[in-house]
Amino acid sequence: MTETIINLETVNPIEFFGVNNGKLDLLKKKFPLLKILSRGTQMKLSGAPEQIEMAKEKIELLIQYLERNGHVSEHYFEQILGGDDTESIDNFVERNPNEVLVFGPNGKSVRARTANQKRMVTAVDKNDIVFAIGPAGTGKTYTAVALAVRALKNKSVKKIILTRPAVEAGESLGFLPGDLKEKIDPYLRPLYDALDDMIPADKLGYYMSTRVIEIAPLAYMRGRTLDNAFIILDEAQNATDLQIKMFLTRIGANAKAIITGDLTQVDLPKHQKSGLEKAIRILHNIDGITHIELDEDDVVRHRLVKAIIRAYEKDFEKGQESGLKR
Repeated sequence: MTETIINLETVNPIEFFGVNNGKLDLLKKKFPLLKILSRGTQMKLSGAPEQIEMAKEKIELLIQYLERNGHVSEHYFEQILGGDDTESIDNFVERNPNEVLVFGPNGKSVRARTANQKRMVTAVDKNDIVFAIGPAGTGKTYTAVALAVRALKNKSVKKIILTRPAVEAGESLGFLPGDLKEKIDPYLRPLYDALDDMIPADKLGYYMSTRVIEIAPLAYMRGRTLDNAFIILDEAQNATDLQIKMFLTRIGANAKAIITGDLTQVDLPKHQKSGLEKAIRILHNIDGITHIELDEDDVVRHRLVKAIIRAYEKDFEKGQESGLKR
Protein backbone atom coordinates (compact mmCIF):
# COMPACT_ATOMS: atom_id res chain seq x y z
CA MET A 1 0.00 0.00 0.00
CA THR A 2 1.20 3.52 -0.89
CA GLU A 3 0.35 6.86 0.73
CA THR A 4 0.55 10.37 -0.70
CA ILE A 5 -0.39 13.85 0.49
CA ILE A 6 -2.00 16.43 -1.82
CA ASN A 7 -2.00 20.10 -0.81
CA LEU A 8 -4.98 22.32 -1.65
CA GLU A 9 -3.35 25.61 -0.60
CA THR A 10 -4.08 27.37 -3.88
CA VAL A 11 -7.85 26.78 -3.75
CA ASN A 12 -10.68 27.12 -1.26
CA PRO A 13 -10.94 23.72 0.50
CA ILE A 14 -14.62 24.33 1.28
CA GLU A 15 -15.28 24.80 -2.43
CA PHE A 16 -13.26 21.69 -3.29
CA PHE A 17 -14.86 19.35 -0.75
CA GLY A 18 -18.37 20.81 -1.06
CA VAL A 19 -21.09 21.43 1.50
CA ASN A 20 -21.10 18.56 4.01
CA ASN A 21 -18.26 17.03 1.94
CA GLY A 22 -20.65 16.36 -0.94
CA LYS A 23 -17.96 16.68 -3.62
CA LEU A 24 -15.48 14.68 -1.55
CA ASP A 25 -18.03 11.87 -1.46
CA LEU A 26 -18.17 11.95 -5.28
CA LEU A 27 -14.38 11.57 -5.36
CA LYS A 28 -14.57 8.60 -2.97
CA LYS A 29 -17.22 6.93 -5.14
CA LYS A 30 -15.01 7.39 -8.20
CA PHE A 31 -12.10 5.67 -6.42
CA PRO A 32 -13.67 3.12 -4.04
CA LEU A 33 -10.40 1.18 -3.68
CA LEU A 34 -8.63 4.18 -2.15
CA LYS A 35 -8.80 5.46 1.39
CA ILE A 36 -9.23 9.24 1.11
CA LEU A 37 -8.94 11.46 4.19
CA SER A 38 -9.21 15.26 4.28
CA ARG A 39 -7.86 17.62 6.88
CA GLY A 40 -7.68 21.38 6.44
CA THR A 41 -5.89 22.10 3.18
CA GLN A 42 -4.55 18.56 2.74
CA MET A 43 -5.81 15.25 1.37
CA LYS A 44 -4.26 11.90 2.19
CA LEU A 45 -4.62 9.08 -0.35
CA SER A 46 -3.84 5.48 0.59
CA GLY A 47 -3.99 2.47 -1.70
CA ALA A 48 -2.47 0.88 -4.78
CA PRO A 49 0.07 3.10 -6.62
CA GLU A 50 -1.81 2.95 -9.95
CA GLN A 51 -5.07 3.99 -8.26
CA ILE A 52 -3.33 6.88 -6.51
CA GLU A 53 -1.84 8.13 -9.79
CA MET A 54 -5.28 8.07 -11.46
CA ALA A 55 -6.84 9.93 -8.55
CA LYS A 56 -4.00 12.51 -8.47
CA GLU A 57 -4.52 13.25 -12.16
CA LYS A 58 -8.22 13.99 -11.61
CA ILE A 59 -7.57 16.00 -8.44
CA GLU A 60 -5.00 18.14 -10.26
CA LEU A 61 -7.56 18.88 -12.99
CA LEU A 62 -10.08 19.90 -10.33
CA ILE A 63 -7.51 22.14 -8.63
CA GLN A 64 -6.70 23.81 -11.97
CA TYR A 65 -10.40 24.36 -12.62
CA LEU A 66 -10.88 25.98 -9.21
CA GLU A 67 -7.74 28.11 -9.56
CA ARG A 68 -9.09 29.55 -12.80
CA ASN A 69 -12.81 29.70 -12.10
CA GLY A 70 -13.11 30.07 -8.32
CA HIS A 71 -16.12 27.72 -8.21
CA VAL A 72 -16.93 24.22 -9.45
CA SER A 73 -20.48 22.88 -9.53
CA GLU A 74 -21.15 19.25 -8.68
CA HIS A 75 -22.04 18.73 -12.35
CA TYR A 76 -18.59 19.87 -13.53
CA PHE A 77 -16.96 18.07 -10.61
CA GLU A 78 -18.52 14.80 -11.81
CA GLN A 79 -17.75 15.61 -15.45
CA ILE A 80 -14.04 16.13 -14.72
CA LEU A 81 -13.93 12.99 -12.59
CA GLY A 82 -15.75 10.97 -15.25
CA GLY A 83 -13.52 11.81 -18.20
CA ASP A 84 -11.28 8.92 -19.18
CA ASP A 85 -8.81 10.84 -21.37
CA THR A 86 -6.11 13.34 -20.53
CA GLU A 87 -7.70 16.36 -22.17
CA SER A 88 -6.49 19.73 -20.99
CA ILE A 89 -8.48 21.58 -18.37
CA ASP A 90 -9.04 24.21 -21.07
CA ASN A 91 -11.76 21.92 -22.46
CA PHE A 92 -13.70 22.52 -19.23
CA VAL A 93 -13.07 26.21 -18.66
CA GLU A 94 -11.70 29.02 -20.77
CA ARG A 95 -8.92 30.98 -19.13
CA ASN A 96 -10.23 34.42 -18.19
CA PRO A 97 -8.98 37.57 -16.43
CA ASN A 98 -11.44 37.12 -13.56
CA GLU A 99 -9.58 34.13 -12.13
CA VAL A 100 -8.99 34.01 -8.39
CA LEU A 101 -5.51 35.14 -7.40
CA VAL A 102 -5.64 33.63 -3.93
CA PHE A 103 -8.10 32.36 -1.34
CA GLY A 104 -8.09 33.90 2.12
CA PRO A 105 -8.35 32.07 5.47
CA ASN A 106 -12.17 32.06 5.45
CA GLY A 107 -12.55 31.07 1.82
CA LYS A 108 -12.65 34.70 0.67
CA SER A 109 -11.54 34.92 -2.94
CA VAL A 110 -9.14 37.69 -3.93
CA ARG A 111 -9.19 38.60 -7.60
CA ALA A 112 -8.61 41.57 -9.88
CA ARG A 113 -11.89 43.47 -9.79
CA THR A 114 -11.39 46.30 -12.28
CA ALA A 115 -10.06 46.64 -15.82
CA ASN A 116 -6.76 48.19 -14.75
CA GLN A 117 -6.25 45.69 -11.93
CA LYS A 118 -6.63 42.94 -14.53
CA ARG A 119 -4.10 44.75 -16.71
CA MET A 120 -1.79 44.79 -13.68
CA VAL A 121 -2.12 41.00 -13.31
CA THR A 122 -1.35 40.46 -17.00
CA ALA A 123 1.59 42.88 -16.83
CA VAL A 124 3.14 41.02 -13.90
CA ASP A 125 2.74 37.70 -15.72
CA LYS A 126 4.65 39.10 -18.72
CA ASN A 127 7.23 41.37 -17.07
CA ASP A 128 9.73 41.18 -14.21
CA ILE A 129 9.30 44.81 -13.06
CA VAL A 130 5.94 46.59 -13.04
CA PHE A 131 5.17 50.14 -11.93
CA ALA A 132 1.55 50.47 -10.74
CA ILE A 133 0.63 54.12 -10.31
CA GLY A 134 -2.68 55.55 -9.11
CA PRO A 135 -4.58 57.31 -6.32
CA ALA A 136 -5.63 55.90 -2.96
CA GLY A 137 -8.16 53.09 -2.96
CA THR A 138 -7.44 51.75 -6.45
CA GLY A 139 -6.19 48.40 -5.14
CA LYS A 140 -2.54 48.83 -6.13
CA THR A 141 -1.06 47.43 -2.93
CA TYR A 142 -3.76 44.81 -2.36
CA THR A 143 -3.45 43.41 -5.88
CA ALA A 144 0.35 43.45 -5.65
CA VAL A 145 0.30 41.51 -2.36
CA ALA A 146 -2.20 39.00 -3.82
CA LEU A 147 0.11 38.41 -6.78
CA ALA A 148 3.04 37.89 -4.42
CA VAL A 149 1.09 35.39 -2.28
CA ARG A 150 -0.04 33.57 -5.42
CA ALA A 151 3.58 33.27 -6.59
CA LEU A 152 4.65 31.91 -3.19
CA LYS A 153 1.82 29.35 -3.10
CA ASN A 154 2.59 28.29 -6.67
CA LYS A 155 6.26 27.89 -5.63
CA SER A 156 7.44 30.17 -8.44
CA VAL A 157 9.31 32.18 -5.77
CA LYS A 158 10.75 31.19 -2.40
CA LYS A 159 10.04 34.37 -0.49
CA ILE A 160 8.10 37.62 -0.43
CA ILE A 161 9.70 40.93 0.49
CA LEU A 162 7.47 43.92 1.17
CA THR A 163 8.98 47.32 1.76
CA ARG A 164 8.02 50.97 2.15
CA PRO A 165 9.94 54.19 2.70
CA ALA A 166 9.60 55.17 6.37
CA VAL A 167 8.40 58.70 5.64
CA GLU A 168 6.01 60.47 7.98
CA ALA A 169 2.72 61.54 6.36
CA GLY A 170 2.40 64.88 8.11
CA GLU A 171 2.80 63.29 11.54
CA SER A 172 5.70 62.34 13.80
CA LEU A 173 6.16 58.90 15.30
CA GLY A 174 9.52 59.71 16.82
CA PHE A 175 8.21 60.14 20.35
CA LEU A 176 6.11 56.97 20.40
CA PRO A 177 7.23 54.42 22.98
CA GLY A 178 8.86 51.15 21.94
CA ASP A 179 11.88 49.83 20.10
CA LEU A 180 12.77 50.53 16.47
CA LYS A 181 10.44 47.80 15.13
CA GLU A 182 7.49 49.15 17.15
CA LYS A 183 8.16 52.66 15.85
CA ILE A 184 8.42 51.51 12.23
CA ASP A 185 5.48 49.06 12.18
CA PRO A 186 2.82 51.78 11.80
CA TYR A 187 4.36 52.68 8.42
CA LEU A 188 4.09 49.04 7.33
CA ARG A 189 0.61 48.31 8.75
CA PRO A 190 -1.20 48.34 5.36
CA LEU A 191 1.06 45.51 4.18
CA TYR A 192 0.28 43.44 7.27
CA ASP A 193 -3.46 44.10 6.76
CA ALA A 194 -3.33 42.80 3.18
CA LEU A 195 -1.45 39.66 4.24
CA ASP A 196 -3.97 39.04 7.05
CA ASP A 197 -6.70 38.83 4.39
CA MET A 198 -4.84 36.20 2.38
CA ILE A 199 -2.89 33.92 4.74
CA PRO A 200 -4.13 32.20 7.95
CA ALA A 201 -2.68 33.79 11.08
CA ASP A 202 -0.69 30.72 12.18
CA LYS A 203 0.84 30.22 8.73
CA LEU A 204 1.60 33.94 8.38
CA GLY A 205 3.33 33.85 11.76
CA TYR A 206 5.42 30.88 10.59
CA TYR A 207 6.33 32.60 7.31
CA MET A 208 7.36 35.76 9.17
CA SER A 209 9.43 33.87 11.77
CA THR A 210 11.27 31.90 9.06
CA ARG A 211 11.70 35.01 6.87
CA VAL A 212 9.78 33.48 3.99
CA ILE A 213 7.87 36.75 4.21
CA GLU A 214 9.78 39.89 5.17
CA ILE A 215 8.32 43.32 5.81
CA ALA A 216 10.90 46.02 6.30
CA PRO A 217 11.61 49.72 5.65
CA LEU A 218 13.24 50.53 2.32
CA ALA A 219 16.53 51.51 3.98
CA TYR A 220 16.95 47.87 5.09
CA MET A 221 17.23 46.74 1.45
CA ARG A 222 20.62 48.36 0.92
CA GLY A 223 23.44 45.93 0.12
CA ARG A 224 21.18 42.92 -0.46
CA THR A 225 20.70 40.75 -3.56
CA LEU A 226 17.16 39.39 -3.71
CA ASP A 227 16.99 36.10 -5.63
CA ASN A 228 13.92 33.85 -6.08
CA ALA A 229 11.75 36.55 -4.54
CA PHE A 230 8.62 38.56 -5.19
CA ILE A 231 9.43 42.10 -4.07
CA ILE A 232 6.99 44.97 -3.56
CA LEU A 233 8.00 48.59 -3.03
CA ASP A 234 4.88 50.32 -1.77
CA GLU A 235 4.32 54.10 -1.50
CA ALA A 236 7.24 54.61 -3.88
CA GLN A 237 6.36 58.28 -4.36
CA ASN A 238 8.06 58.78 -0.98
CA ALA A 239 11.36 57.31 -2.18
CA THR A 240 14.11 59.52 -3.52
CA ASP A 241 15.84 58.99 -6.85
CA LEU A 242 18.78 57.25 -5.17
CA GLN A 243 16.50 55.05 -3.06
CA ILE A 244 14.53 53.80 -6.06
CA LYS A 245 17.75 53.13 -7.97
CA MET A 246 19.06 51.24 -4.93
CA PHE A 247 15.84 49.19 -4.72
CA LEU A 248 15.74 48.29 -8.42
CA THR A 249 19.36 47.18 -8.38
CA ARG A 250 18.65 44.73 -5.52
CA ILE A 251 16.62 42.47 -7.85
CA GLY A 252 18.35 39.14 -8.45
CA ALA A 253 17.78 35.95 -10.43
CA ASN A 254 14.21 34.64 -10.76
CA ALA A 255 12.74 37.69 -9.06
CA LYS A 256 9.76 39.90 -9.80
CA ALA A 257 9.11 43.38 -8.47
CA ILE A 258 6.07 45.65 -8.28
CA ILE A 259 6.54 49.32 -7.48
CA THR A 260 3.33 51.09 -6.39
CA GLY A 261 2.83 54.76 -5.81
CA ASP A 262 0.61 57.84 -5.99
CA LEU A 263 2.37 60.86 -7.45
CA THR A 264 -0.28 63.19 -5.95
CA GLN A 265 0.58 62.16 -2.36
CA VAL A 266 4.29 62.85 -1.91
CA ASP A 267 5.18 63.23 1.78
CA LEU A 268 8.89 63.94 1.34
CA PRO A 269 10.35 67.15 2.81
CA LYS A 270 10.13 70.11 0.42
CA HIS A 271 13.84 70.02 -0.37
CA GLN A 272 13.63 66.38 -1.50
CA LYS A 273 12.16 65.24 -4.82
CA SER A 274 10.34 61.97 -5.43
CA GLY A 275 12.30 59.56 -7.61
CA LEU A 276 9.21 57.72 -8.86
CA GLU A 277 8.35 59.96 -11.81
CA LYS A 278 11.94 59.88 -13.07
CA ALA A 279 12.14 56.08 -12.78
CA ILE A 280 8.98 55.64 -14.86
CA ARG A 281 10.24 58.13 -17.45
CA ILE A 282 13.75 56.75 -18.00
CA LEU A 283 12.92 53.03 -17.74
CA HIS A 284 9.80 52.81 -19.92
CA ASN A 285 11.61 51.55 -23.03
CA ILE A 286 13.40 48.65 -21.33
CA ASP A 287 12.11 45.20 -22.23
CA GLY A 288 10.72 43.45 -19.13
CA ILE A 289 9.69 46.68 -17.41
CA THR A 290 6.20 48.13 -17.82
CA HIS A 291 3.96 50.78 -16.31
CA ILE A 292 0.26 50.52 -15.41
CA GLU A 293 -1.90 53.56 -14.59
CA LEU A 294 -4.89 53.11 -12.26
CA ASP A 295 -7.50 55.84 -11.82
CA GLU A 296 -10.70 56.73 -9.97
CA ASP A 297 -12.62 54.05 -11.90
CA ASP A 298 -10.50 51.45 -10.07
CA VAL A 299 -11.46 52.66 -6.59
CA VAL A 300 -12.86 49.72 -4.66
CA ARG A 301 -13.18 51.28 -1.21
CA HIS A 302 -16.18 53.24 0.12
CA ARG A 303 -18.18 54.92 -2.66
CA LEU A 304 -17.24 58.34 -1.24
CA VAL A 305 -13.52 57.76 -1.84
CA LYS A 306 -14.06 58.14 -5.58
CA ALA A 307 -15.91 61.45 -5.03
CA ILE A 308 -13.15 62.67 -2.69
CA ILE A 309 -10.46 61.91 -5.28
CA ARG A 310 -12.43 63.81 -7.95
CA ALA A 311 -12.89 66.83 -5.65
CA TYR A 312 -9.18 67.04 -4.85
CA GLU A 313 -8.24 66.63 -8.53
CA LYS A 314 -10.57 69.51 -9.49
CA ASP A 315 -9.15 71.71 -6.76
CA PHE A 316 -5.60 70.89 -7.89
CA GLU A 317 -6.47 71.75 -11.51
CA LYS A 318 -8.01 75.07 -10.42
CA GLY A 319 -4.85 75.89 -8.47
CA GLN A 320 -2.72 75.21 -11.54
CA GLU A 321 -4.96 77.36 -13.75
CA SER A 322 -4.88 80.30 -11.31
CA GLY A 323 -1.10 79.97 -11.08
CA LEU A 324 -0.80 80.21 -14.87
CA LYS A 325 -3.03 83.29 -14.99
CA ARG A 326 -0.76 85.05 -12.53
